[in-house]
Amino acid sequence: MTFTEELRKEADPIFQAIFTHPFVQGIGNGDLQGDQLIHYVKQDFEYLNTFIQIYGQAINRCDHREDMAMFNEQISFILDSEIHPHHNFCQVAGVQYEDLQYEPLAPTAHHYTRHMLDVAQGGSLGEILAVLLPCPWTYSEIGDYLKEEKQPSESHPFYDWINFYSREGDMSVTEKFRARLDAYAESANAQEKERMKDAFIKSCQLEYSFWEMSYQLEKWPVISS
Repeated sequence: MTFTEELRKEADPIFQAIFTHPFVQGIGNGDLQGDQLIHYVKQDFEYLNTFIQIYGQAINRCDHREDMAMFNEQISFILDSEIHPHHNFCQVAGVQYEDLQYEPLAPTAHHYTRHMLDVAQGGSLGEILAVLLPCPWTYSEIGDYLKEEKQPSESHPFYDWINFYSREGDMSVTEKFRARLDAYAESANAQEKERMKDAFIKSCQLEYSFWEMSYQLEKWPVISS
């Protein structure tokens, strides 16, 4: 069993909880509310900005151009491709993506981004890969799960979103990150492997929490003046 297979096995209860979360089920059923979709897009936009920053830090850790190219490609993917599922949500919500106003990170999104930034600041390249991997991995499995369970036609309101993240879509980054992390783990010591596992599992937990944040329209508990 490879290192990432071990990680996936340990995280399986979290993956299963994500598949059955009301927001994910709402994507499959096509019955989410507009304010939930808008809240998700605003929060995910800022979250992905942090992802781009961490890709930059990862490039700084790389010794080989192949790895530099991989992370650079993912920066372009976020900027040029991952706006398409956002557009799908906005279309269903009846708003223009370009018209959305900035919204500060909600508590859960703030926690998630700080977790990733903390690992990127002081961790190895392997730890950075581990902390980033749950995002594309959970999304690619959500896409496959919803495509198989719901078999959406082109008339489904979230047809584009589901197909974007399914195996036939654009989420090849999952396998790239897995292969690189498995190769890195071969020479990592026990302590570093434990840190990589901890970073991965926490990110999986926070992926679940991000869906909950979006579904509940989570805000900071006290409105400031």
